Formats: sequence, C-alpha cells, structure tokens
Amino acid sequence: MFTLVRENIRIAFDSIKSQILRTILTIIIIAIGITALVGILSAVSALENTISSDFSSMGANTFNIQRYEFSNRRQGGGERQKINPVITYTDAKAFANTYNFPMTRTALAFTGTVSAEIKYESEKTDPEVTVLGANENFIQNSGLEIAEGREFTYYDIENNNNVCVVGSDLVKALFENENPIDKTISVRGAKFKIIGTLKSKGATFGNNQDLRVILPIQSARSIFTAPNVNYAVSVMVDKKDMLDGALADAIATFRNIRNLKPVEENDFGIERSDDLINRVGSMTDVLYTAAWVISIVTIFGSSIALMNILFVSVTERTREIGVRKALGAKRKTIAFQFFMEAIIIGQMGGVIGIILGILLGLGVSSAANFKFAIPWLAMLSAFTIAFVVAIISGLFPALKAAKLDPIESLRYE
Repeated sequence: MFTLVRENIRIAFDSIKSQILRTILTIIIIAIGITALVGILSAVSALENTISSDFSSMGANTFNIQRYEFSNRRQGGGERQKINPVITYTDAKAFANTYNFPMTRTALAFTGTVSAEIKYESEKTDPEVTVLGANENFIQNSGLEIAEGREFTYYDIENNNNVCVVGSDLVKALFENENPIDKTISVRGAKFKIIGTLKSKGATFGNNQDLRVILPIQSARSIFTAPNVNYAVSVMVDKKDMLDGALADAIATFRNIRNLKPVEENDFGIERSDDLINRVGSMTDVLYTAAWVISIVTIFGSSIALMNILFVSVTERTREIGVRKALGAKRKTIAFQFFMEAIIIGQMGGVIGIILGILLGLGVSSAANFKFAIPWLAMLSAFTIAFVVAIISGLFPALKAAKLDPIESLRYE
C-alpha cells in the first residue's frame, strides 16, 4: 500500500513538472489569496497589539475625566452639537482636593507644548519635544515606568521644585555618554534638574512617547500660559471591584464642581481604560472581517484556476489513464493520483503565501512602529484553507479521471 502511495506521489510530481507554466500560475494565484489573508491579519493583529498595549498599560482599573467622550463629536439632523467647556486648572484642582474615595489616586496633567527645544550645556534638541505639567500621581496612573532615578513626590509638587522626569529618546539626544540624573536642562529658559528617566514606550501613529519632559504642574503653568488650556484628570483605583463605586462618586463630585443641576446632562466625558480596549477590539473586528472577505474572494478564484488546470490535465492524459487502467490500476488509484496533484499545488501556494504574508505584515508593522507578533492563527487558517481548496478543486477532476472507460481512453488521440 505504501509503495502504491509513493508511486502516485512520484507520478503527481512528474505531472506537475510537465505542466510547469500552468502550475506556477496556479500556485501564484493561490499564494496571492493566502498572502492577502496572512498579511492583512498580521498587520491588523500588530495594530491591535500596539493600541491595546498602550491602553492596557493604564490599567483596567483606571478612568479619565475629560472634555468629551472618546467618540468623535458629530453634527446631524439639523441639531447643533453641545460644546463642553474645557476642564480648567480650577476644575481639576478642585476635583483633586474634593474627591476622597478610598484607595484611589488622582492624577492631573496638561500639555504645555509639543514643539519645545530642550538645552543641556552646548547641546540642544530639535523643536519637537513634548512638555507636560503633572502632579505626583501622573506617572503611575499613565502606566509609565522609571528606568533610572525616581519619580515626583508629593513634596516636589507642593514645593514647586525645579525638577523633571525625561523620556528615553531625550536622554539619547542630550546625554549619549553621560548619566542624566542630577543634570540640569533648560526649558524655555527655566532650569530643571533631572531626577528620573522613563522606560521606552515607543511611538504610536507618529506620536513619539519617549521624546518628552514632565515638569511639576505649577512650574509648567508658570512657563506655558496659553489661555483655555484643557487639563486631564485620571483616577486609578487600587482594587478593580471598587471601580464602579469610584466612578459614580467621581461623576457626582465633578458635577458639583461644575454646578450642574440634577436635570442637566454632564458637560464632560468619562472614559474607562477597559472601555477603550473594547472599542479597539470592535474596530479591529471590522478589519479582520474585511481581510477574510478579500482573501476568500481571491482564494475562490484560485480554486477555479486549480480545478481548471486539473480538468485540462485529465483531458490531456486520457490515453495515459487508459493504459494504467488496462494494466490493472483501480479507480481509487487514479483518483488518488490527481488528488495528490491538487494537494501538492495547493500546499505549495499556501506555503509561499504564508511566507509572503508574514513578510508583508512585518513590513507594515515596521513602517508604522506596530508591535508585530507571529500570526499563528492566520498561518493555521491559511494551511487549512489551502488544503480545503485543494480537496474541493481536485475532487471533480479526480472523479472524472477515475470514471474514464479504459477502452475509450486507449482510443483517445
């Protein structure tokens, strides 16, 4: 039995070699479909990993009070969208002083500028550094980690100390061969001593999270005095089961600060970090569906092409089939031979498509600074699809070959 199977596999390979051009074209068509599937799924998975990692670093037990909800504001139906007031420093500070839910930490922050030039002795950066003003809880609530030195303390913030924490890319730009701790940098002419550096977070959608300086919030306010600055407020709860209670209390506290009446809607937004992750998941689900639709349409075309080449092969080899049947070959032996041809072509297209798809996903991830991971599920799906395509495409030609009458086949010219 094994000898017969091995012989059929050898004949299948010989047949493939004899029709090399048609085989290559069919393999390419199958590979394109598999490449589309694996490549798009890899890129979408990398995008999901990157965004989910950024959001989950905040912790599932964190929520933000912000000017609007996460979703974009829209205008429609002839009704004008309500414009919420900015969260001022007075609002944010009043919330921090008033909100006293147990086992919570409140962080306040604002962005002073995204185009600062930072100086250290004779060195200076390009004017592309983000400067933030924050309190002592901002680093922990934002999921940031200290690489060297320390973060802000309560006394740094209350005493308005001239200290700062800097990102890893800023360290590379100004302190290539030096330890930055206790060095003094200049931000718009004001001097600040570096007390800590942050671990690298990378860039998302072109936003470099490592090229920034964090200052005590009052120091930053004295330097950046633009009007209508919007402050960010985030709250971290130590125990996840207390999150709902903390959230309800925060809404009530901020409504009191805004002097809202019971019948009035909130003029601010609340976003939980786990809600953001769920929204990212729903968006990537749409992309996954699109990837499957594109690849299935392409693979459907490749299955038709594979079936066609096998039908042509059966017709061209009618006399050969007649000879094999005359020598005693059974129907299932003939069918298995053509079945093996379909499986071999399908799997060759699948392997090439998987390799090209991974390279495509890796290239997109590298270009966009996404966190690439090997798409095992996509690879398994690709192998399965290629195998199913081969079986379906090879079934009818194999049955046709098996049913040929040996006498009529020998007469075929």
